[in-house]
Amino acid sequence: MGAGIMTITVDPIATLPPQPLLSRYAECATWLARYMERIENLARIIDITETFVRSGAADGWQAIIQINADEDRFFKAHAKATAERVIAFYVIDRENPTSIVSLAHAARENARSLRPIISVEMWAQLNVFTNFIRDLRAADIRPSEISTLCSRIKEACQTHTGITEGTLYRDQASVFYNIGRHIERADQITRLIDIKYHTLLPSDAGVGSEVDISQWSALLRSAAGYHAYRRVMAGDIRPSSIVGFLLQSAAFPRSLTTNLRLLHNCLTQLRRDYRLLPSSRILERVEHLCAVLENQTASQIILRGLHEFNDWMQYELQSVQREIGETFWPKEPLTSLFAPSDGTFPEGGMTQSQT
Repeated sequence: MGAGIMTITVDPIATLPPQPLLSRYAECATWLARYMERIENLARIIDITETFVRSGAADGWQAIIQINADEDRFFKAHAKATAERVIAFYVIDRENPTSIVSLAHAARENARSLRPIISVEMWAQLNVFTNFIRDLRAADIRPSEISTLCSRIKEACQTHTGITEGTLYRDQASVFYNIGRHIERADQITRLIDIKYHTLLPSDAGVGSEVDISQWSALLRSAAGYHAYRRVMAGDIRPSSIVGFLLQSAAFPRSLTTNLRLLHNCLTQLRRDYRLLPSSRILERVEHLCAVLENQTASQIILRGLHEFNDWMQYELQSVQREIGETFWPKEPLTSLFAPSDGTFPEGGMTQSQT
């Protein structure tokens, strides 16, 4: 019997070359992810702080202002950081660019620019969410109501993440979306650790007391890491262990090391799969950050200066974001990177003013 001839059928869709992506879309995808992550993180911190302060902790509301570096902006309009004033400032104050209502509006505007490439489900859910946030009034944000409100906001953000994961086409746009998510998570975890660690460390109740344990648990809950931490570090409530988990756990999705590695993977994908070679120099910066983090323990970071480490890391992450912007959505069009062959761009230019 003669040998048969095997025929391999190649799916023409699978062999299509990567489609070009407008720089404007890359920018909007990155910032859409960052804004939605920032809203969820802010809602979680407000929720935990309300519980934290109700249990007797001091200066809890002041810490939120510090985490967001809003001291000048807040105290220009308010004399004291009370619960009512801080909640209003960070939820419904349209004059505050770091408030949830402002962030939701910015997220929707970025999604509107992405309308040709995102799913109907993504767009519809963002519209519903933005309208809900826009309609909030003072009566909806009373301290007695804030926990329920924050839970609804967190759920909406997580719904957005799930819809995006399930419907966004896996091309350059999704890579830039994930880049934004990982930069934001890395930045937020360093800010949270920096402020909360120094707020909690000088505990009058003493290390290991019931109050001390509840406060450190609140830090973990603020980072959505309480249950994960208890699963792998049951009974260990030492500050160095908690800081180590939030900075260096390779399995916790919001840890610094996890998001630096995932950011590195995204930049590698841009270079490898889409031949966007300018990402190489940004990759080197991220590789350096990973090496610095991996080559020391949490105890060594604390001894050498936890604040200095977090401050340096935030500066480096800002530099990564700036280099990504300068490379992939500069003020002058880089038609060889993203634009169609005729060099056309959407009316209104490519850049946005986003901080």
